[in-house]
Amino acid sequence: MLSLNYYFRIKSNVHHPFHNFKLRPFLVRLQEARKSFIPVFFSRVLNILADLNLLYLQPTLQPINNFPPWKVSNLHILNPFESFNKSDTADIIYQQIFKEHRHQYRGFVPLYTDGSKSADQVSFAVVFQNTVSSFRLSPACSIFTAEITAVLHALERISKSVQRGFIIYSDSLSVLNSLKSFHDHKHPLVFKILDLFEKLTSQGFTILFSWIPSHVGIDGNEEADMAAKSASLSTASTIPVNDLKKYIKQLLFFKWQGQWTLETGNKLHTVKPVVEFWPSLRNRKADTILTRLRVGHTRFTHRHLLLGEHAPMCSLCNCTVSVHHILSECSNFNSQRLRFFNTTTISLPTLLGETPHVHLFEFLKAIGFYSLL
Repeated sequence: MLSLNYYFRIKSNVHHPFHNFKLRPFLVRLQEARKSFIPVFFSRVLNILADLNLLYLQPTLQPINNFPPWKVSNLHILNPFESFNKSDTADIIYQQIFKEHRHQYRGFVPLYTDGSKSADQVSFAVVFQNTVSSFRLSPACSIFTAEITAVLHALERISKSVQRGFIIYSDSLSVLNSLKSFHDHKHPLVFKILDLFEKLTSQGFTILFSWIPSHVGIDGNEEADMAAKSASLSTASTIPVNDLKKYIKQLLFFKWQGQWTLETGNKLHTVKPVVEFWPSLRNRKADTILTRLRVGHTRFTHRHLLLGEHAPMCSLCNCTVSVHHILSECSNFNSQRLRFFNTTTISLPTLLGETPHVHLFEFLKAIGFYSLL
C-alpha cells in the first residue's frame, strides 16, 4: 500500500525527477539473469499493479498552486436556504423559496449539477437548457470528485454558450466552499475550475454559484440526480491521488480479508474474524496483556519454547494449557466465571473482542493468571 501510494505521488508530480522514469534495458536483463537481484522500485510496483489489475489507473497531475487570491474576489456563492434547517423544514417551503430565488435571478440561465457514488459506479450529471449530460467516472473516484467534476463540466458547457449570465446550482456545500477557500484544499480540480472561471469572467461572462438542498422536489436538482445515478457513458478521466489512496486501501483490505477468512486455524481468527482497526486501551500494561491474550501467546503458555521444557499441562483436565483453555474451558475456574461473567461458559470473542469484557482483568487477577501473562 505504501509503495503504491508513493508511486502515484511520483506519477502525479511532473517535477519529480522520476516522473518519466523508464526501466533501462540493462536492468531488465540483470533482473532476468539474476533472480537474487532485488528488482528496482518501479518493477516491483508494476508487478503489484498487474497482480491487482490496476495498470489502467492514471493519477491526476498536481496543479501548480500559484493562483493569486484576488482572482476569485468576483466568485459569488449564494445560499437562499441558509437560515433553514433541512430536518424540520417541509419540502414545499424549499420549493417556494427556490421559486422566489429564481424570480430574483431570472436573467441568469440555470445549470444543475450532481454527483453519485454507489457500490459499483461513480458518475455525474449536468442539466443545462433542456439537455442532460451524464458520464461515469472510475470507481476509484470519490463522491467529492464526482460533484466537483460536474461543476467543471458545467463551466465547460458555459464556455460554448452565446449567453453571458449563468447560475450553477449544486447540492454539495463542500464543493462550493472549496472554491472560496481553495488554499485549504489540494484537490486538483479546484484549481482547474478557478482557472476556467477566471478566463470566462475576463471574456464577459457573469457566473454565480448557489447551493440547493437535495431531494426536496426542486425539478432541476431531481433531474440531475436521476441522470447521475443512471449514467451509462464513460468518460476518460484521471483520478486524484487522494482518491487513489483510499481506493487502494479499500482494495487491499478486501484482498487481505479474503486471505484472513481462510486462516481458520489461526488462534486470533476466532477473536477477530474481520480485518479492521481496533482502538488500543489507554493503560499500556493492560493493552499489552490484552494483545497477548488475543494472539494466544503469553509468558505462561509459551515460555517453555525458550527454556526447552515441556508445555505446561492442566492437572485437572490433563491437557496442554492454552489461553482458550484457561479463559473458557477449565472447570477449575467455573466459580470465578460465574462470579464475574454470570456464566460458566463464555466465548473468547466476548471476552477479548473490540471492546473487551469489563470484568476481564478482575477475573484474571482472581484466578492468579494476571501476573503470569
